[in-house]
Amino acid sequence: MSVSERTITNLVRLEEWDIPGLIALSVSIGWDYDKDEINTVMSSGKVYGHKNKEGKIVSSAAIIPYGSSLASIGMVIVHQDYRGKGLGRKVTQKCLDSVSGDTMVMLIATDEGKSMYESMGFSSKDSVHKYLCDNYLPMKSNDALNVEIIPLRKEDLSQVVKIDKDAFGAERRTFLINRINQAKESLVIKSPDGNIIGYGLSILGPINLILGPIVAPDHHTASLLIDKLASNHQGKLRIDIPSGNEDFMSHIDKCGFVKVSQPPIMIKNSKQLPQRNKALYGIAAQIFG
Repeated sequence: MSVSERTITNLVRLEEWDIPGLIALSVSIGWDYDKDEINTVMSSGKVYGHKNKEGKIVSSAAIIPYGSSLASIGMVIVHQDYRGKGLGRKVTQKCLDSVSGDTMVMLIATDEGKSMYESMGFSSKDSVHKYLCDNYLPMKSNDALNVEIIPLRKEDLSQVVKIDKDAFGAERRTFLINRINQAKESLVIKSPDGNIIGYGLSILGPINLILGPIVAPDHHTASLLIDKLASNHQGKLRIDIPSGNEDFMSHIDKCGFVKVSQPPIMIKNSKQLPQRNKALYGIAAQIFG
């Protein structure tokens, strides 16, 4: 039976039992979503997709709302055999329809998807810088930084949510709880007076240890946080860095990171990105904005 003759079911919301199918769809295009990552996505937002008549998932897209003012779209995938049928547009529109028309929606686009998003009303406003590292080179000790970096405790959550909101531009408490539960390591930065002034997470994926979110008062402290998260890991690392952090990017270059791409941040229903305080040095992952 040719692909054109295959029947595609109605677009549906995908649930926990669909995770193996989503992993298979991800693998089919060379992406590395695993069970833990998809669980975090589903716990924080919604995932939609098309299935063919055999029940195989052939498209997907996820939307993660942060309150009522902002949402992020990601995991937009269409199986190679089903491209050219408008499935990517339909599943993305399903995500958009799940939030208010006043909600700012952001996404980080692939080269293949950029023109489709533009036709749907998204516009490019900035970019992120994707860095990978095969062999991390620890930084020299910086004793001049009078801060303490320690494991995040349950009672630290409220302060972390607040500093994350100021850095990211929207409150995302539910997502942070889910991401901290998923994390290999969760650290906070404390000033001499005991206040939390930054935090960082590491997420162990099938290929990379993902570093992010990284929130810090300056690039020196962000670099020290990265060193704490990366130094005990034997394997590949990844971090996605917002634009405007050139000093930080210069530092991680010296630690063995290599910039591999610079995808655009696109938004809809707004003329500009959320207001941020320039303390965000690494995003959680491209799907989460």
